[in-house]
Amino acid sequence: MDDEVGELGPIDFAIFEFPGSRFNGAVAPNILELVERGLITILDLVFIQKADDGTVVGVELTDMDADEAGGLTVFAGHLNDVLAEEDIEAAGDVLEPGSSALVAVWENTWAAPLATAIYESGGVLASSGRIPAQDLLSALEA
Repeated sequence: MDDEVGELGPIDFAIFEFPGSRFNGAVAPNILELVERGLITILDLVFIQKADDGTVVGVELTDMDADEAGGLTVFAGHLNDVLAEEDIEAAGDVLEPGSSALVAVWENTWAAPLATAIYESGGVLASSGRIPAQDLLSALEA
């Protein structure tokens, strides 16, 4: 980490699929709350659609109507364009035909002081992972 970067928390990305292209912006208030509380910083948001024939198209926030995007339109023009065309195509590979998805990249702002302290004390990230909540619940039920 150099002085120009300063504190930076871990960066995550996720692809949230909506089978049948049923995205309606209802998740926007939850995302906005995380941002307002300073827990995350949104670096990029892209909507993608995968047609029945497998064609994948990225849709910018500015190209969506207000009902569809919900409050996420506040990010239009303020994102870092982290996701490239190749990333959108790769995200489309995991989607079922006829689906849409929200692809999000965010900084875990809450963890920035910890990440900086680890780095400054000589530590490095050796491994990282995530356990989906559904997997944990299934394991606990078993």
